[in-house]
Amino acid sequence: MAAMQRKKKPKNQSAEAQFNYNLNSHSKSKDLRSALSLYDSSAAGETAVRLSQHHFNTLLYLCSISLADPSVKDLALEHGFRIYDHMVASGIKPNEASITSVARLAAAKGDGGYAFDLVKNLIAEKSLPRLRTYDPALFCFCEKLEADRAFEVEEHMGSNGVVLEEAELAALLKVSSETGKQQKVYEYLQKLRKAVRCVRQETADVIRDWFDRFDCDGVELDVGLIRDAIARNGGGWHGLGWTGEGKWAVERGRVGVDGKCLCCGEQLACADIAEEEIEIFARSITGLALDREVKANFSEFQDWLEKNGHYEAIIDAANVGLYQQNFSEGGFSIFQVVKFRHGKQLDAVVKELYNRNGKKWPLIVLHNKRVRALLENASNRKFIEEWKENGALYTTPHGSNDDWYWLYAAVKLRCLLVTNDEMRDHIFELLGSSFFIKWKERHQVKYTFAKGTLKLQMPAPFSVVIQESEKGSWHVPIAGSDTEESAQTWLCITRTSSADKTPKESMTMEASENGHENCCKSHHASDISDSKTTAITGKRKERSPSHS
Repeated sequence: MAAMQRKKKPKNQSAEAQFNYNLNSHSKSKDLRSALSLYDSSAAGETAVRLSQHHFNTLLYLCSISLADPSVKDLALEHGFRIYDHMVASGIKPNEASITSVARLAAAKGDGGYAFDLVKNLIAEKSLPRLRTYDPALFCFCEKLEADRAFEVEEHMGSNGVVLEEAELAALLKVSSETGKQQKVYEYLQKLRKAVRCVRQETADVIRDWFDRFDCDGVELDVGLIRDAIARNGGGWHGLGWTGEGKWAVERGRVGVDGKCLCCGEQLACADIAEEEIEIFARSITGLALDREVKANFSEFQDWLEKNGHYEAIIDAANVGLYQQNFSEGGFSIFQVVKFRHGKQLDAVVKELYNRNGKKWPLIVLHNKRVRALLENASNRKFIEEWKENGALYTTPHGSNDDWYWLYAAVKLRCLLVTNDEMRDHIFELLGSSFFIKWKERHQVKYTFAKGTLKLQMPAPFSVVIQESEKGSWHVPIAGSDTEESAQTWLCITRTSSADKTPKESMTMEASENGHENCCKSHHASDISDSKTTAITGKRKERSPSHS
């Protein structure tokens, strides 16, 4: 009974507990006036409460979020700086949250320089800034068209490991555009291409405004140089600067299921990761594998692959063999659950790839314990023997994880990987490898056995990313509610005087829509089933077969 009475008497709380309770209540309700009144009573010595970092941060945050309310904006600015000065004078060290709030106040007054100095002082005090800490200074400089100061902030962010997102890049793109800095616009378009897949409508408007006003001719480059750069970069961009002549034409349109722009007729690329990124990726896999595998075993595989690197496709054989099997029973089978004309599902995938790829055998990666299990069945032995005779089977040794083997082979050889494995474990292991998702989209082949018929789902014929062609044109996908790639809206940006202009460049939006509907009536290029006429390859260029 006494305990219940104590709960009903908040007046019995200490002054500090009562202060905390009231401040938190005002913070939750975003009641700036009441919070400031509470602060003023404490600052005047009317309460026996010593303000802590948490108290100051709560007050500063309330001031910063109240800037959007015209009725209290001036009050927030006036008290915000006074509270910050009180905090410093009290010997309480501001942290990143404190600085972020004050930087927002400074930016609201148009003082980007002070907001930037706050970030520099934070770093001098050995504290790490975040993206939100830099944003007030960056956006303030961009809005005031102080382009060089905005570029300085961006450089400072990079030196401290802070990665820009779309909002920051769009602001830098806009200030570069409005101050006529064409090389900076090009630079930020490339950074935007790396940072996002599809741009928001606001960013698309910034891009369109630039091309509507930009009428300067680009540099004349050898087409071979451009093509080499595109190949080196993995496709979809060259990064050599503005090219082409004449005024830009900007249209909104669609891209057909085959990857052709329905406005200009240009073929979009299936973008891969760059050569440099592939080497980094392969080294990352090697490092992780050697930490977890018997080094001699994995090194032996690497040596073998160097001598036998002619494969165009790798098969995660365990994944195929376990397709639709009952895992509770631990079963592994090369037999499909439903009988079909190929007989055995693993061999069916092997033969499908073999026939599609010019009679070239894929590489089957399978753990030795599973190979032994298959050999126990006499009907399977002929397949194992056939694969071995043709150099199509690599058996991973006892104690190994075959995932590292098939993943390394697919990355190192730049070829296709047949697996339904989402490789989420690998993604977590390879944190920092932002190109892993892009690599999967370009190289992973998924499969099904629908009603006993094998169907391979090949990588899409083009990538939904910002693209720069060898002609100098640009295609920019705009984020929206459409999930189908064929329904994606794009900005098509071309030079009107391009020597390679095709009749399709003058198509109206209505004609583009009609063309899109016609394309949708055909089968998607990435869905391949029974036809044996389509060759497949995940490689960028042909390799000369190596002999084992």
